[in-house]
Amino acid sequence: MSPLERRKLFTGLAFSSPWVIGLSVFLLYPLLAALYYSLCDYSVLLPPVFVGLDNYIELFQDKLFWKSLWNTTFFALGSVGLGTFMALTLAILLNSKVKGLTFYRTAFFLPSLMPLVAGSLLWFCMYAGQGGIINTLLAKIGITGPSWLSDPHWAKIAIIFMAVWGAGNSMVIFLAGLQDVPVSLYEASIIDGANWLQRLRNVTIPMISPVIYFNVIMGIIGGFQAFAQSLIMFGPTTAGYPEQSTLFYVLQLYNVGFMDLRMGYASAMAWVLFLIILGLTFAATRLSKRWVTYDR
Repeated sequence: MSPLERRKLFTGLAFSSPWVIGLSVFLLYPLLAALYYSLCDYSVLLPPVFVGLDNYIELFQDKLFWKSLWNTTFFALGSVGLGTFMALTLAILLNSKVKGLTFYRTAFFLPSLMPLVAGSLLWFCMYAGQGGIINTLLAKIGITGPSWLSDPHWAKIAIIFMAVWGAGNSMVIFLAGLQDVPVSLYEASIIDGANWLQRLRNVTIPMISPVIYFNVIMGIIGGFQAFAQSLIMFGPTTAGYPEQSTLFYVLQLYNVGFMDLRMGYASAMAWVLFLIILGLTFAATRLSKRWVTYDR
């Protein structure tokens, strides 16, 4: 290696060193440490004691593990499915030429800017009993609203609605994808006699399929990490209320790790969650080859 090549190598390493150090300290080391602690009986206050796969064996025999996993899966499927549908619908509507378009785009995007704590408290007040805003409006049209936050059949659905309300980020990404669809394709489909629904199915959806794929993947990752909504709306002492219907996986991980000080068990839960998200992402990527097109 010549002196010039060696100098270029050192220069490149120097510029990339902040990223390498940050990746190692804040991602790689915690990942490996969590893997080690998942094989230990570790309470933070005492040194870890190696126990092998005992944490994983206990984990798969824990009813709360399966309950929290089911709650999280239900929430992720509901929020991703309904959120993607609503975000895409709004993006299609906001891609049309109507008066006040800038106002409408801003109005639908603003909820996603609200802090999660403030949004959770706002929806808590809206869901409150028969005197909440939502049930009051339903009563005006002759519908008796459910007990949103005290009925185990409605509690998760209520949190899904709250998550869909903040789908402004996905809407903006869809809107950017829609504006990148070539107009010539719409013109050709109109000449061929395609109606609005046919243009949506045969032109719009295929052309923005990479954007749909991206939003679905990000939604799955975010859905399986649901935590703060349940903790804020129901409090740390009654987290999972009612009847553990809002006991999400990460919330149970938090309770085990920071309330019970069972960090080894919590690390095992974290690694199982990592593998679940990795598996779902891999499956979605393999399936995307059938319906995602990158042709322009």
